[in-house]
Amino acid sequence: MRQTMEQTLGKEKDSTQPCSRRRRVLTLSALALGTFAIGSGEFGTNGIIQLYASDFDSSIALATYAVTAYALGVVIGSPLITVLAARLNRKTLLLGLVGLFIVGNLFSAMATSIGALIVARFVTGTVQGAYFGAGAVVAAHVYGPGKGGKAFATVMAGLTVATIFGSPLGTAIGQGFGWQWLYLAVAAVGLLAGVALYLWVPQSSDLSGGSVSKELRALTRRPVWAMIAVASLGISSIFAVYTFIGPYITDAAGATASVIPIALGVFGLGMAVGNQVGGKFADRFVLRGLVLGYSLVLVFLLVVALGGMWLPALFVGLFGVGASAMMAIPTIQVLLTRFAPEAPTLMGAMNLAALNLANALGAVGGAITLSAGFGTLSTAWAGFLLAAGGLLVLALTIPRSLRHQSPVPIDPARRPLSD
Repeated sequence: MRQTMEQTLGKEKDSTQPCSRRRRVLTLSALALGTFAIGSGEFGTNGIIQLYASDFDSSIALATYAVTAYALGVVIGSPLITVLAARLNRKTLLLGLVGLFIVGNLFSAMATSIGALIVARFVTGTVQGAYFGAGAVVAAHVYGPGKGGKAFATVMAGLTVATIFGSPLGTAIGQGFGWQWLYLAVAAVGLLAGVALYLWVPQSSDLSGGSVSKELRALTRRPVWAMIAVASLGISSIFAVYTFIGPYITDAAGATASVIPIALGVFGLGMAVGNQVGGKFADRFVLRGLVLGYSLVLVFLLVVALGGMWLPALFVGLFGVGASAMMAIPTIQVLLTRFAPEAPTLMGAMNLAALNLANALGAVGGAITLSAGFGTLSTAWAGFLLAAGGLLVLALTIPRSLRHQSPVPIDPARRPLSD
């Protein structure tokens, strides 16, 4: 038993000891299971707003602040946690974050007022960005140098699967047994992910943390903030569409509400495909995945805006928007890490913070066009303008930053786990 535990907990003395392909798959699966749990809780909340609003005798408008609080937790809390935990080993950090995630969801389930639920969702949101950042570092260690895009795509895979299966299933659980059971189920998946991370993530000195000053220094670099702007604007196109899929189906296309879950699944499938393609592009090319993704999302937004009243065209547009926008995200992560190589975990947290800011921008942009009376499909035009803005900021800032960047040497000591 003792020998088995020693093998399980890893080898601090020889962090580059060969690891079987099976162990590598298990490590990556554990990371993706964690992001699946996180995504299921995040997106599942959107499906139970009416339920907890009714229980708390709250308006829908007030109830949506629980969703907003979660996003604020990601934007504000995740980078802060990442900086404060800079010296921790990434495995230790991941386990701590999963523990906080479980606590946040348990408190969400036990909330007795809308105010308590809002606070609980904010606390839970602080986990997301930091988890993705630390998870990307572990995945990059497993894959080895030159595969940062594939590593981040692997971590993101759990989130894309959550949009296809986890969110609908979680919503169904909440509707069938009570909204509290969504958070209890998500906490249970989080616990399972924590056990998997404890058993299968290597305890390697290569995953040790760094100094707080280095993490903070990364935030003083203009290219980092330029990339945050590029990500926030361009990826907001996803949410200018995803947020309004229900009205697209029932109001624009004239279909029944029963088609909405199918449309959500189509969009999620597009995100999953785009994420995998984007991971490969990010490792082979400097900017192509990002430029191609943003360019294609403009095309598919036009398909939604101009042809969304016809259900087949709407489905093509939904799949395409999800796929093309997600294609850009791994390249965004690779570029952020390239501009701040000493702070990869913080860059992962900042990437997720940018995506949650994009969530707000897309939803607000769509709400503005609807309020102006431009029609249901006008939200796609809002996404078009935001994505075009992201592409413009990219063209004006990033190529120049890359030309003036000094090559970053790869530390030969940080070798991958071999096959």
